[in-house]
Amino acid sequence: MALYSASTFMEMQKCDPSSAFFGFMGVTSAIVFANMGAAYGTAKSGVGISSMGVMRPDMVMRSIIPVVMAGVLGIYGLITAVIINGKMDAATYSAYSGYAHLGAGLTVGMSSLAAGLAIGIVGDAGVRANAQQPRLFVGMILILIFAEALGLYGLIVGLVVASTAEGK
Repeated sequence: MALYSASTFMEMQKCDPSSAFFGFMGVTSAIVFANMGAAYGTAKSGVGISSMGVMRPDMVMRSIIPVVMAGVLGIYGLITAVIINGKMDAATYSAYSGYAHLGAGLTVGMSSLAAGLAIGIVGDAGVRANAQQPRLFVGMILILIFAEALGLYGLIVGLVVASTAEGK
C-alpha cells in the first residue's frame, strides 16, 4: 500500500461541484439574457419596420439596421458562453473561478439585455420617424450605436473578468 502525501491527495481531489454550478450559471446567464435582449430588439424594431413598410416599402431594407444591431447582442452572449465553457475543468475549477464566471456571464447578459431594450425602442420609433422625415436617419443610427455600445462595454468587462479568473 502506497503512502500519499497531503499535497498528492490535494492534487487528485476534484474541486467542489458547486463551483461548476456557478460557472455553468455564468454560461447560461450570458447566452440567455443576451438572446433575450436580441430577441426584444429584433421584435420591437421589426414591428416598426412592418408598420413603416406599408407606406414606404422602398425604405424597408434601409431600416433593417436596428435588427442587425440587435442580433449582434446575441453573438456577444455566445462568445462569452463559449469562452467561459472552455475555461471550465472539473479537476482544477475553483470556487473563485466559478464566482468570477458567474459575474462575467451576468455582466455580458444583463448589459446585452439592456442594450436590446434600448435598440428595440429606438429602432421602432426611429424607423417610423425616418419614414416621415428621411433626414432623421443619421440621428437614429447614432442613437443605435450608443445603445449597442452598452452591450459592447459589458462584453469587454465580462471577458476581462472571465480571463483573469483562470489563475486564481
